[in-house]
Amino acid sequence: MNKFEALGLEKSLLDAIADMGFETPSEVQEKAIPILLETETDLVALAQTGTGKTAAFGFPLIQKIDSASRTTQGLILSPTRELCLQITKEIQAYSKYEKQINTVAIYGGASITDQSRQIKRGAQIIVATPGRMKDMISRRLVDISKIDYCILDEADEMLNMGFFEDIKDILSNTPDEKSTWLFSATMPKEVSIIAKKFMHNPQEITVGTKNAGTSTVQHEYYVVGGRDRYPALKRLADTNPAIFAVIFCRTKRDTQKVAEKLIEDGYSAGALHGDLSQNQRDLVMNSFRKKQIQMLVATDVAARGIDVNDITHVINYQLPDEIETYTHRSGRTGRAGKSGISMVIITRSEMRKIKAIENKIQQKFITKKIPTGIEICEIQLFHLANKIKETEVNEEIEAYLPAINDVLKDVDREELIKKIVSVEFTRFFSYYKKGKDLNQAGSSDGREGRDGGDFSRGPGNGQVRYFINVGEKDGYDWMSLKDFVRDTVGLGKDDLFKVDVKDSFSFFNTEAEVTDKILSTFTDLKVDGRFVNVEVSKNPGGGGGGRRNRSGGGGGGRRDRNKSGGSGGRDKRRGGNSFSKSENSGKRRSKKRKSDFF
Repeated sequence: MNKFEALGLEKSLLDAIADMGFETPSEVQEKAIPILLETETDLVALAQTGTGKTAAFGFPLIQKIDSASRTTQGLILSPTRELCLQITKEIQAYSKYEKQINTVAIYGGASITDQSRQIKRGAQIIVATPGRMKDMISRRLVDISKIDYCILDEADEMLNMGFFEDIKDILSNTPDEKSTWLFSATMPKEVSIIAKKFMHNPQEITVGTKNAGTSTVQHEYYVVGGRDRYPALKRLADTNPAIFAVIFCRTKRDTQKVAEKLIEDGYSAGALHGDLSQNQRDLVMNSFRKKQIQMLVATDVAARGIDVNDITHVINYQLPDEIETYTHRSGRTGRAGKSGISMVIITRSEMRKIKAIENKIQQKFITKKIPTGIEICEIQLFHLANKIKETEVNEEIEAYLPAINDVLKDVDREELIKKIVSVEFTRFFSYYKKGKDLNQAGSSDGREGRDGGDFSRGPGNGQVRYFINVGEKDGYDWMSLKDFVRDTVGLGKDDLFKVDVKDSFSFFNTEAEVTDKILSTFTDLKVDGRFVNVEVSKNPGGGGGGRRNRSGGGGGGRRDRNKSGGSGGRDKRRGGNSFSKSENSGKRRSKKRKSDFF
C-alpha cells in the first residue's frame, strides 16, 4: 500500500501525488492528514517552514470539498502575495484530477475587479492575503459566511506583520460551526489569542519541539567591530564560493545599501524591501529563484513567504528584535531534509542575545572566527582549480589553438598551470594580503561550539585543520561529511568539528592527537572507485601537524569503500569579484535601536 494511501486519501489525490513524485509523507503530513480527514475538528499544527505544511492541509481540504457546489467552502489566509500564489499553485496541482474544484488567489497589487470576477464564476477555495481579503469583504465582493474550513497558514508571520485586527475582522465574518486549522512555526501570545478566541478545543500537533529551530540548520556567530559588519560579510561570502543565501537586515535603508555595495564589489546580489514596486519585487524574486542572484538582501517583512529550495546560508547581518523572527529567518535554509547554515554577525555588546536565542530554539550556536585572508585565498585557489577542471571545452577555440600554442611554446606545463591559476588568484591575494583581523579580542566568551571545538583558540592550540577532496558535488553536506569522516576513522562524537563543506572540497578540524590516525586511515582510501585524499591544511589557522602526499598514488593496501548518506550536491557560481575598494570604505556605524525582546 502507498504510504499516502495509508493516510486515507482518495485515488484522485493519490494520482496527483504520484505525478508530483511524492513517495513518503513528511512528519507534519503524517500527523495532520488522518486527523483532518477522520474528524471535523479545529487543529493547531506547529512545524517549521519547508516541512510540507501546504500538503498537510491541502489534501484533506480538497477531499472534503463538495465539488458539485460552487459555494466558497474553504478560505486559506497567508501573509504575503508570494506565499498566496505559491499555495494556490500547489492546491491546483493537488486537485488536478478534481476538474470541478476551482481555487482563486486574492492579493494586493493586482486588479480587484478581475479577482472579483473569478470568484463570481465559482471558487470553492479562496487563498488570500488578509489586507486584500478584508477590502473585498467590505466591498461585498466576496461571501465567506458559509465556509466550512478556514486555514491560517504561517499564522505567526501574519501576526508579526500587523494583521492581528484584520484576521479578527475576517474571522468574525465566518460561521461559528466551521473547522479552523492553524499552521504556524512558532506559538507567540498573539497566535494563542487567535486560537482561544476563534477555535473550539483544538487538537494540537507539534513537529520537533515547540518554538524550536530545525535540527538540519547549523547556527554560527561571528563577533566583529561595529564598523566591520560589511567587510565580515564579504569574507564570509568569499569563504563560500558556492553560496546561495538570504542576508537579513533590519531596515530598508541598510538592505538597499548592503545590496548596492555587494553589487559594486562584483557579487551577484539583489535587494528586497518594502520600497520596491510589485514589478521590481517580482523581477528580483524570479532572478533569485533562477539563481541569477546568488545573495538576496532582504528585510524581514519583505522576505515573508519566500519559499526557495537549496538556500545554503542565511546570514543575519543584524539580529532582529524578536527571537521568533530569528526562527523564521533560519528556517529559510535546511529545508526538506537538506542541511543549511545560519550565520549571525554581531558586536560584543550583542553577545548576550545569543544565549536568549539558544534557549528559545533549543540549539547551541558555534562560535566561529571571521576567516583570515590566507584562509580565503586557499579556499578560492582550490575552487578555481576545480572550476578549470570542470569547464567544458568550447570547440570554437580549435581554430585559435595553433597561434595560442605558438605563444606558449616556451612555457612548461607546471609553469603554465601556475600562470593560469595566478590570473584569478592574484586578485584575492593582492586584496587580502594586508587585510586586518576582523575578530574582536576576547569575543568567544569562553564558550565552545556545538561540535566540541573551542574556536576562540588560535594556531598552536592543539587543533589541526585538514583538507579533504570531496564536497557538495559528491553528495556531502556538513552533517553527512562529519558522519563519514568520523565513522571511517572511528572517532568519537565530539572529535570532529569546524566542518566547512565547499562545492568540490571541504575542511574539518580535530585535536592533534588523532592526526596520525586520520592520515593513515585515508592513505589510498577509495570511495566509489575514487581516491579520497586528506592532508593537513597549510593555512596558519590549522594548528600544525604532519603532511602527507595527496597524489592518491597506487601503493599497496588500497581499500574501496561505498559512500553512504549525503544530500544532493549544488554547483552555484558567484560572479566575478572586484577588489578595488577598501573593506571599510563607506561603512558607517549602525544606529542602535532599543530591542523589543532582548
